[in-house]
Amino acid sequence: RLIYFVPIVELLMTVHSPPSNSPRMHFANKALKRINRHPKTAARAGAIALLLVVGIPVVRMQLTDSDTAVAEAVKPTVTSVETLTVATVDGYDTTRAYTGAIAALRASDLGFERGGELVAVLVEEGDRVAAGAPLAQLDISNLQTQRQQLEADQAQALAVLLELEAGPRVEDIAAAEASVRQMEQELALQRTQRSRREFLYERGAVSREELDEFAYGQGALQAQLDQARSRLEELQNGTRQEQILAQRAVVQKLEAAIADVDVNIQKSTVRSPFAGIIADRQVDEGTVIGAGQSGVRLVEDAAPEARIGMPVVTASQLRLGDTQPVKLDGETFTATVTAVLPEVDPETRTQMVVFQLDQAAVPSLNPGQIARVEITETIPTAGTWLPTSALTQDIRGLWSAYVLTPTDAEGTYEVQPQSVEILHQESDRALVRGTLQPGDRVVADGVHRLVPGQQVKPIE
Repeated sequence: RLIYFVPIVELLMTVHSPPSNSPRMHFANKALKRINRHPKTAARAGAIALLLVVGIPVVRMQLTDSDTAVAEAVKPTVTSVETLTVATVDGYDTTRAYTGAIAALRASDLGFERGGELVAVLVEEGDRVAAGAPLAQLDISNLQTQRQQLEADQAQALAVLLELEAGPRVEDIAAAEASVRQMEQELALQRTQRSRREFLYERGAVSREELDEFAYGQGALQAQLDQARSRLEELQNGTRQEQILAQRAVVQKLEAAIADVDVNIQKSTVRSPFAGIIADRQVDEGTVIGAGQSGVRLVEDAAPEARIGMPVVTASQLRLGDTQPVKLDGETFTATVTAVLPEVDPETRTQMVVFQLDQAAVPSLNPGQIARVEITETIPTAGTWLPTSALTQDIRGLWSAYVLTPTDAEGTYEVQPQSVEILHQESDRALVRGTLQPGDRVVADGVHRLVPGQQVKPIE
């Protein structure tokens, strides 16, 4: 059986014609050795060898037909793609938003400096008032009575002052002169009577007591005469300047008291310190309020300002009088650049720009409210604009675009990826830079259907 099996194996090896060092040749040699050791299996091995002799050509024929079909199936096809030609730019325009806040508008809670009964509130919430307009009033009847009393005292003091400034009247001087002459006559009579009493006293006709009465009466008349003469001299010299100054001080004191009452009367009426809008009315007529208690809240009715920090380069491009749209809680208002503050914030490295908003924005504003302005800037940088549909994700987070390279076939190109860096993106396009060259043709759309080296046919 071994004699018949060995030629069969040799025939099998000859038909298949494997190389001498191939795995199949090695397997045949190993099989022959095993047959030599086990003669009983020769017949069984012969049958197997016969099947191999008959089956291998058939299998080889089927494999040859399958390879031909696969080769025809994978025959490369040409895909039509949209393309564009690369062109470089020197820069791009971009709109950047900067935020700031509405400058604090003046807002005051107005009240009275003195307490009293509130007799009138002259405004309602939402009313626009001018500077100095009356808003509310207190009862001033007691102040008016006090003023009348002071006015009467002032009139009396003024009359005294006028009298002092005018000096003594002629009639008063004449009366004083008459009084002096009368006292002189009385004193002369007293002296004569005393002389007589002394003569009688020496003769013993009168007592010592009676003589003393005439002596002391003469002294009293002399004192009255001196007083009358002093009064006459005072009238003749006129009023002293010190008296006039003292009376003037009395008049001024009364004037100051009246002025104080007038101030209290004025402060009994609350007036608007600036033009504004009544934001809140907190009290009504008849309320007795204390000093300092708030009654009306007033918010300034003026052109509001928005203060927005910007980079120094951006702020330097703005000019006084330029108009910019400013957004406030979804609403857009026109604003004018009124100032660019010279100092740069050391923390944010920004420069403050002041925008004055339209008067129409006042009802929509609150101090500290966020304001946003959008400014278009030109960024100088070289790059190429490509549609985002022309970009595909590359390895390590990079991006690439497919560039067309010519092939041997006419009108057919291969696509090869070129790495690019996205500098700026807006809407459906991106500014990129990389290995692209001006004039390169790039696939504009459908890059997800392509692989490197694929043949394509361009469509402009």
